[in-house]
Amino acid sequence: MLGRIMGVFRGEAAGGVILGLAALAALVVSNSPLATLYEAFVNLPGEIRIGLDWLVLSKPLVVWVNELWMALFFFLVGLEIKAEVLEGHLASVRQALIPAGAALGGMLVPALIYVAINHDHPAALHGWAIPTATDIAFSLGVLQLMGTRVPLSLKVFLTAVAVLDDLGAIIVIAVFYGHHLSPLMLWAAALGAVLLATINRLGVTTVLPYALIGALVWLFLLKSGIHATLAGVVAALAVPMRRADGSSPVHEAEHLLKPWVTFLILPCFAFVNAGVSLAGVGLSSLFGSVPLGIVLGLVVGKTVGVFCGARLVMWLTGGGLPAGASAGQFLAVCVLCGIGFTMSLFIGSLAFETLDVDYHRQLRIGVLLGSAISASLGVWLMLRASRERPAAAASDTAA
Repeated sequence: MLGRIMGVFRGEAAGGVILGLAALAALVVSNSPLATLYEAFVNLPGEIRIGLDWLVLSKPLVVWVNELWMALFFFLVGLEIKAEVLEGHLASVRQALIPAGAALGGMLVPALIYVAINHDHPAALHGWAIPTATDIAFSLGVLQLMGTRVPLSLKVFLTAVAVLDDLGAIIVIAVFYGHHLSPLMLWAAALGAVLLATINRLGVTTVLPYALIGALVWLFLLKSGIHATLAGVVAALAVPMRRADGSSPVHEAEHLLKPWVTFLILPCFAFVNAGVSLAGVGLSSLFGSVPLGIVLGLVVGKTVGVFCGARLVMWLTGGGLPAGASAGQFLAVCVLCGIGFTMSLFIGSLAFETLDVDYHRQLRIGVLLGSAISASLGVWLMLRASRERPAAAASDTAA
């Protein structure tokens, strides 16, 4: 079991590095003589036509990545949530309470900071959920790069917080970022969800039927006005956890899908979404209400929310810090929760979907800067705390 967990974290480390390189490549290209080519690439048109007029889907590449490819990412997220809740670190109420408190605080405080800064800007207020997200691949990747300096318990804690954070993001997207709802398509999507539950009850343990029906639910949601990526979560939660022989369709699907999501889908998402021209960007741009709200939400809000939320639950339940972790190391992990990156960009693309390109530019500047500060500060705090801990342990031993 320990070997499996460490294997996952090694994958996250590599995925985090590739994700960062993809974002850096987008920044470099979009601020080079190739900027025009980059814009043409991300807006490359693509079309799916299946005969009927309502089954013609024509969208630019960036939208296909954000709405179709990211549905596979959310399918993986749904599988991870199900596995954690049924058999993992969230399987008991006691295990789930501390990361749940941390995740809740880590969503509320950043949102409040963003709203406080943007309360006089009605259009900008649509982005209140942008700094509430944690990028599990990037944050765990950064943590794993520090190797044995970080206790395994802190990696487990960060994973649990990020999984619950993703669940919160799914709820936020479903409730707050739908538009022009079509009742007919919603009913069709609901029928698809019922069909998924039915084949689960009938004992179907092959993942393919769930994926095919999930694809139909994706199409119906796309036409309904609710963001289509939620179909991935609906399909994943219907996949049975165990077969009669004890094998797990959920773990098998995770194992199959995770490399594709980690090394292809998320880097592609980063590349087509992180490109932003920095021409003319100065202090005035950085201190605009949108980027300032995002940066402070991620760096300050996430740290305060996750730390205080977890500490409050520890105080109420008599629990303590994760095993083998010092207070300084725990604080560093709370800071790393401010790496919003993929999920923050995704939520921002929904929040500012109908607004002009300047809002998208401010979104990218805020998310990239806030995530970079959180990553750098978290690493510095972790290295400092890790150096101090052996000295403290040696002092205790001598005493």
